[in-house]
Amino acid sequence: MGARLGLLGASLAGGLGLLAALHAPRACADGAAVPSPLEPPSVTRTVVNYAVPEIALVRDDGRAVSLHDELDDGRPVVLNFIYTTCPGICSLASHVFSELQRRLGSESDRVHLVSISIDPEEDTPARLREYARRYSAGPGWRYYTGTAGASIAAQRVFDVYRGDKMGHTPVTLLRLTPGAPWVRFDGYATVDLLIKELHGQGEATASFIRP
Repeated sequence: MGARLGLLGASLAGGLGLLAALHAPRACADGAAVPSPLEPPSVTRTVVNYAVPEIALVRDDGRAVSLHDELDDGRPVVLNFIYTTCPGICSLASHVFSELQRRLGSESDRVHLVSISIDPEEDTPARLREYARRYSAGPGWRYYTGTAGASIAAQRVFDVYRGDKMGHTPVTLLRLTPGAPWVRFDGYATVDLLIKELHGQGEATASFIRP
């Protein structure tokens, strides 16, 4: 298992092309089942309306903010849930965001990448800033923590709360404009898939970036 994860890490360091070869979701827990390399990638896309309330969070710069206000600043949002000591899916999800940011280039500040910690007791703003540096996060990618109750509330809004951080699964959420439905990807959403959605080439979406 350790050798296999080491190989994945080496591939990730060379680029995000490996995500096309990643398969069904794996949990962060040690000993979780690893899918067969012969299985095809599995990503489920659904369109969902989520009502986001005024949940008090703390941004990686130490500023107290409202989740609702942060998500409704007018930009498209791509959101995930992570924790900094997660050895598996969080690293893969963060590499996807890092590569997405790189691929967007000069457009990257026009997309709000949001990573919310599901381990707020450990993930202080300082720790999140360190984690952000690891993935070369630019100004358009912000990390959020807060109280345990606030983190759980945020997870419940997007139906990702699983009761234990070790059992969480990969979910990426994307919304083009405030008030629009969210596109939810259960599984490993690739950079190409997210770019396609942002360019309005997904299923029944509008475009925010013009080719």
